[in-house]
Amino acid sequence: MPVSRMVDTTGPRVMLAQLRRVMAQRLSTQDRLDQIVDLIARNMAAEVCSAYLINSKTELELFATKGLNPDAVHKTRLQVGEGLVGTVAANEQVLNLSDAPTHPNFAYRPETGEDLYTSFLGVPIQRGGRVLGVLVVQNQTHRHYAEDDEEALHTVAMVLAEMIVSREIIGRDDNAGISNGNGGFDPGVPVHCEGVAFADGLAIGTVVLHQLRIKAAQWIAEDIDAEIVRLDTGIEELKDSIDRILQSMDVDLVGESKDVLETYRMFAHDEGWLDRMRDAIASGLTAEAAVEKVQMDMRQRLGRVPDPYLRERLNDLDDLANRLLRHLIGDVEMTSLPDNAIVIARDMGPAELLDYDRSKLAGVVLEEGSATSHATIVANALEIPLVGRVKGVVDQVEPGDRFVVDGESGIVHIRPSADVEKAYSNRISLRAEQQAQFSALKDEPAITLDGKNITLNINAGLLIDLPHLEETGASGIGLFRTELQFMVRSTLPRLKEQTDFYRRVLDSVEDHPVVFRTVDLGSDKVLPYLDSEPEENPALGWRSLRLALDRPGLLRYQIRALLAAASGRELRIMFPLVAEVAEYEEARALVNVEVERMERRGGKKPSNILVGTMLEVPSLAWQLDALLPRVDFVSVGSNDLVQFFFACDRSNPRLTDRYDALSPAILALLRHVAERAEHHNVPLSLCGEMAGKPIEAMALLGLGYRAISMSPASVGPVKRMVRHLPLEPLKECMKSLTGSGDHSVRRALEQFAMEHNVPI
Repeated sequence: MPVSRMVDTTGPRVMLAQLRRVMAQRLSTQDRLDQIVDLIARNMAAEVCSAYLINSKTELELFATKGLNPDAVHKTRLQVGEGLVGTVAANEQVLNLSDAPTHPNFAYRPETGEDLYTSFLGVPIQRGGRVLGVLVVQNQTHRHYAEDDEEALHTVAMVLAEMIVSREIIGRDDNAGISNGNGGFDPGVPVHCEGVAFADGLAIGTVVLHQLRIKAAQWIAEDIDAEIVRLDTGIEELKDSIDRILQSMDVDLVGESKDVLETYRMFAHDEGWLDRMRDAIASGLTAEAAVEKVQMDMRQRLGRVPDPYLRERLNDLDDLANRLLRHLIGDVEMTSLPDNAIVIARDMGPAELLDYDRSKLAGVVLEEGSATSHATIVANALEIPLVGRVKGVVDQVEPGDRFVVDGESGIVHIRPSADVEKAYSNRISLRAEQQAQFSALKDEPAITLDGKNITLNINAGLLIDLPHLEETGASGIGLFRTELQFMVRSTLPRLKEQTDFYRRVLDSVEDHPVVFRTVDLGSDKVLPYLDSEPEENPALGWRSLRLALDRPGLLRYQIRALLAAASGRELRIMFPLVAEVAEYEEARALVNVEVERMERRGGKKPSNILVGTMLEVPSLAWQLDALLPRVDFVSVGSNDLVQFFFACDRSNPRLTDRYDALSPAILALLRHVAERAEHHNVPLSLCGEMAGKPIEAMALLGLGYRAISMSPASVGPVKRMVRHLPLEPLKECMKSLTGSGDHSVRRALEQFAMEHNVPI
């Protein structure tokens, strides 16, 4: 979070006052721009000030200058990324150099006469996440511009962006050379884009733009004290509105979303964020402009930070800034949605998603987002298809466009053709019919044609996942991801909070078994209250059980809460990412310590405690004879096991189809695990993506697995496959397939399914 600091606001305030006077004059576009760069140069004691704007060919064209050769105006053009000006535009960040010609990206244009100038300060002119140009000042001396200079130029650039967008600087008749921001995009052409599927489902509907653009009457303040009062009033209204959301019964229905909003409320009270907005007003901006400026500064500082926690906090701040802007202009009501609305946004906070009428919201598409973001957690819980990382989607759509969201593949279709829309309508109808068929199977046993019972469990992590147990007819919860409770909070959940949460889980499932996986944190699941350092390969780094064993207080705290919650009931605890038997023994010893502590204090213990491990690291597969006598059960985590087995990052889109989970090599490893577990008479299950796909699940059953855990939506299709499966012929088929040297045995399994009428 930003911290309060002292800012000299005199310079920006004077420049903005002069800029207001320039804008009040009746001038041509060129004269207006010439006067603007002249007043910036004079106020900043700069020998050069130049304005480069993105033209219709998406080039950075020199539109006005004070100090460079005037003949270069409208002749000097740079590509985004070319030269220092292009670097500022490409990175969307300030560039401050005392010896610009030595920079590796320096590109000399002789027609400008800039060889006389050594120092360089460039800031992007941007609006709504889109770069419109670059504003530059230069001097002959080796001058490193002060932070106040950067702040002043940044403030003026932001106001210029607003004036460009509102046509105050460049009118409609003068704008032939200025890009409309979509690169010449034809709004009538069907487009399909690829993203990442974060929440499953299909939807067809009408585009609603979520991104809130405030059309303020003015951006330069006339009465600074009055603007401060307006800001403070808006902030109080914002805090009250968040409190009302938290107190609503509707939010209670979505469990952990309340924890998300508690974290969100903390940001609304952050004094550093508020002080920066007050500083911006003191520099001469209106309250609305101050909110925009501070948020733009935050996005530039944190937008490229790889830390997923910081990026998620930036999304929360975007959400808060949008809400505050609505309060400032007196528009606090969300736009009413059409039926089957597809909301398009750069990114979205959890509270914004909850604001929408869920009976009309069909899907969400984001330019950013992540699998672990708060919005994704809420979308999955509400069963709203969400596709993220769709580059440039906001600029490619217009409100009212038809839109298709494919939350199965991560593909979206903008203004789809009639054939595409019809194809998806058929898929949605088929999906609805299948869901009805699957629902009819929920009370039927998962038993093969030759009478073998198969245990189908679901994966969960939120309280709102628990009704799926009854809806699907699953046997229990094979994997409960406890880290989600930690991820949606800004501080470590207290013992009572953890205990109450786990007790609610056990109460909700009644007699169904639940396997609690201890916190699987690290890698892309970063917590603010755990010290961590950047890692070159976080998936293989300080994460999961490794982190927990290095912070035994965290793990003991969680075990203590689980023991208390299970009072008088069976408790199943599972450790993730165990690489060697010694790690399991160390973690198991902490369970024993907590059990002894409970006994000393006279607490009521669980009726039975089962402790197991996940098998995700290949090294553990070759220690099974030492491991299995020490554990009560084992669960194979296929997602990590497959990526570690092939040394293949499953989050890298270039490697998505490189290896197949139905490779004979990985199947042979899985067979080995099943055989050793059977030899030691230790219960074995598998959770992960393999378990939720009928053909992969069929292969697992043929290898000897009799318990698998999957997403709730997968239970129906997998159960249907099981009830049509002749297991004995499949086992014989798998013996031959696992010994082959093929890339994949998928086609052979598809052939088996077709010959035996097994629906996959």
